[in-house]
Amino acid sequence: MPASSTPLPSFDDGLLKDPALTAALRNLELTVRRKLDGVLQGDHLGLIPGPGSEPGEARAYEPGDDIRRMEWSVTARTTVPHVRQMIADRELETWLVVDVSGSLDFGSVEHRTKRDLAVAASAVMVHLTAGGGNRIGAVIVTGDEIVRVPARGGRAHAQNLLKKIATTHRSSPTVRGDLRGGIEALRRPERRRGLAVVISDFLGPIDWDRPMRAVGAHHELLGIEVLDPRDLDLPAIGDVRLADAETGEIHDVVITEQVRADFAAAAAAHQAKVHKTIRACGGPVMTLRTDRDWVADTVRFVTSRRRGLAAGVG
Repeated sequence: MPASSTPLPSFDDGLLKDPALTAALRNLELTVRRKLDGVLQGDHLGLIPGPGSEPGEARAYEPGDDIRRMEWSVTARTTVPHVRQMIADRELETWLVVDVSGSLDFGSVEHRTKRDLAVAASAVMVHLTAGGGNRIGAVIVTGDEIVRVPARGGRAHAQNLLKKIATTHRSSPTVRGDLRGGIEALRRPERRRGLAVVISDFLGPIDWDRPMRAVGAHHELLGIEVLDPRDLDLPAIGDVRLADAETGEIHDVVITEQVRADFAAAAAAHQAKVHKTIRACGGPVMTLRTDRDWVADTVRFVTSRRRGLAAGVG
């Protein structure tokens, strides 16, 4: 597949210092702003539904809707009760749970890693939820430790948050990631209702479903899956030595067509289970890949999501 047409800064050494790191993040910010603002212009619904001050589109009335929002002109024209959707206009608190464990340091496309993509996804969320008194914080999980960045507003805080995500060291060798622990850390202490975004490759055991379901019951939830093509299929290269990025285990494998087929089937089944689990917890899934244009995929997802909210789809 073709490589991403949108530049993606590399943060995979985890040791970038100012001014190099500042310049890389600044370029990333400009990329996100130019690309997203160029497509998502005008007034849009927020990523989560909620009360606001601006009228949106009308939709069919459902039991429990506020009758003060009845749209009488549409109701009279269609003879079906309709209510007016409201554009979300309120302070929003967003929390990122960012997985930067060993498996995220892998990348097979032009030196791009999944960690780079996780930083880019975080920058997108900063941009989409910025302004209006909104705040954003992060829980960064490596497997060795959980790093918390308090939720605050302002551009300086947003830049420092992205720097922290980009420079947090990966876990020690043989230490697995702890996505479950990161999601649990988002639950305590209890936070005001807002938007919770979980960014990971979700390649490990699906042991995070219970805390994610609890988070989804209190917050609007979004899962961002960052993948490399080699997570889903193996190349036809014959004998190869494979190393587990999180356990350090090494295996010598002969990649036959049968091995490739079995691997692809298992990977597809795992991905389908991940998506089903996140949806069951109450959130949609946005998939970004190192071999695709991550901004274009983001635009498609956000456009689809906002159309769904405008039409009354959760």
